[in-house]
Amino acid sequence: MNEKQKQVRDLEEIGRIRLSNNFFFRDFLHSEIATVFGLINVPDDVGQAVEAGKRLCEELLEPLHATFGKVCIRSGYRSREVNALGHRMRLGCASNSFNYAGHIWDARDTNGRMGATATIVIPWLVDRLNDGVNWQAMAWWVHDHLPYSYMCFYPKLAAFNLQWREEPERRILSWAHPKGVLTAPDMPDENNGPRSIYRDFPPLKSSQHPSGI
Repeated sequence: MNEKQKQVRDLEEIGRIRLSNNFFFRDFLHSEIATVFGLINVPDDVGQAVEAGKRLCEELLEPLHATFGKVCIRSGYRSREVNALGHRMRLGCASNSFNYAGHIWDARDTNGRMGATATIVIPWLVDRLNDGVNWQAMAWWVHDHLPYSYMCFYPKLAAFNLQWREEPERRILSWAHPKGVLTAPDMPDENNGPRSIYRDFPPLKSSQHPSGI
């Protein structure tokens, strides 16, 4: 077996790792940057990446899947090399130091916290954007129901970064209108938006995890 064949086999094995009931590691490995520039998007520390990815999937993505249906992954895990190139080429990637315990799942942040981020699209929300449902409603729903650390919303398809992290920060930003900070720990309680904004959203549904996950 030559080196290229071994790399394929290794990636196949990593991709088969089940992170939760509905998500496998392969769901998070695709990268347009890696594809175009010929890079291999693979963790240096598979064990830490899997541990962080499981927490992201089990605590955040599975409840969203159970409540709203399909969750589409736009961007998931990034290797240091892939993320650094994306940042250098201005392809929508923040710096590696910012993305440690973010999109770079196999590195802890400067405070020693483990974490993982995925950029997701929820078709349930996309289908309702023309009916007046906005990204703020989803932001507040997640804020009130799930143990996220950070969210950042984008203009297209109401896509957003969703992060699980040890010692969560509970911060929401947006590049979609209106841009800026929706809520953060240092903001007064009165800045927390009216909960009636998501009154037509379904209630949180529990997700079931098969034995061994």
